[in-house]
Amino acid sequence: MSNIQEVKTNIAKSGIVSVETIIKKSLKTLGEALPSHMNAERLVRIALTTMRLNPKLYECTPESFMGALFQSAQLGLEPNVEGQAYIIPFKNSKKVGNEWTKVTEAQFQIGFKGYIELFYRHQNAVSLDMQEVKENDNFDYAHGTEPFLKHKPAFHDRGKVIGYYAVAKMSHGANVFQYMSVEECMEHGKKHSKCWDKAKGEFYANTPWKTEPGSMCKKTVLIQLMKLLPKSIELQKAISMDSTVKTQIMSDMSEAKDTTKWDEKPEDAEFKEEPKPENSIVQEIVKQEAATEGDSEYISDKQRKRLLALANEKMSKQEDVKAYIAEKYDISSTKKIPVFLYNEIINHYEAIPTV
Repeated sequence: MSNIQEVKTNIAKSGIVSVETIIKKSLKTLGEALPSHMNAERLVRIALTTMRLNPKLYECTPESFMGALFQSAQLGLEPNVEGQAYIIPFKNSKKVGNEWTKVTEAQFQIGFKGYIELFYRHQNAVSLDMQEVKENDNFDYAHGTEPFLKHKPAFHDRGKVIGYYAVAKMSHGANVFQYMSVEECMEHGKKHSKCWDKAKGEFYANTPWKTEPGSMCKKTVLIQLMKLLPKSIELQKAISMDSTVKTQIMSDMSEAKDTTKWDEKPEDAEFKEEPKPENSIVQEIVKQEAATEGDSEYISDKQRKRLLALANEKMSKQEDVKAYIAEKYDISSTKKIPVFLYNEIINHYEAIPTV
């Protein structure tokens, strides 16, 4: 078993703390921790984009962020891609000796579209139907010796969503379904998710349960459905890795210990705020984004001209490029393109057939 602490020690000795260096050092130390379809450069790009989209990840401990990143990579579910997976920052309570400490860590979560992707990798999978039920729909179902599910959506004014269901069809002919009301899904989230703030009685800001409750309800239904199906090894691993914090990097991340379930703090406990580590994610990301040709975080005029010339060859005007980067990356100007995104955007336009 290899631990990311070994990597951190090597990095500390070298004095280099960039995200790219941490990942490359991890690859050298851990060998087969990444699947064949993933390389260090791609993992760096995923890491930078993930942190840019959720700045609170900058505050997470490097080991927990790396643990979440490697879990995502091994399952082939990228964060930021159609809700397949998420890396969520949250403060956790940890007892060190006789003192309670608050520490910000990164938790890996699979989105409902991630579970759909995993279902279709199952060798016996045929189809998966997922629907929301609204209050004016004609809907009925039953379990038992003669199970059935019937759903006829209303043509007009369907009303609000009252529940969700999923139906899986397998190659041996069996149809398996699972239905849950909105209330059941939300209660499940409050009970089992680390995103629930018991003190305030609400989900933490910038977490999927807060920003995308419908998607998380669908995920909850899918997980309950998956428990009824013949499980593939990949599905078993995914369910065990979902909503975990791991600080060990292994060739099989499902075997790494989940450190999420710490002891609950007593009501009268006094907290000591844990100092941010010297090689924090904030320092790593700043260093990574500043490592450019002209000591600027944005592309040079020469790179910008090359990009616009290439786009013009593909019949895309400057306004089209601006519209593309605004929609995909939330960047307002071609002069504000970060260096670490340059090759990705160039590759996008090179892939467009010349008219």
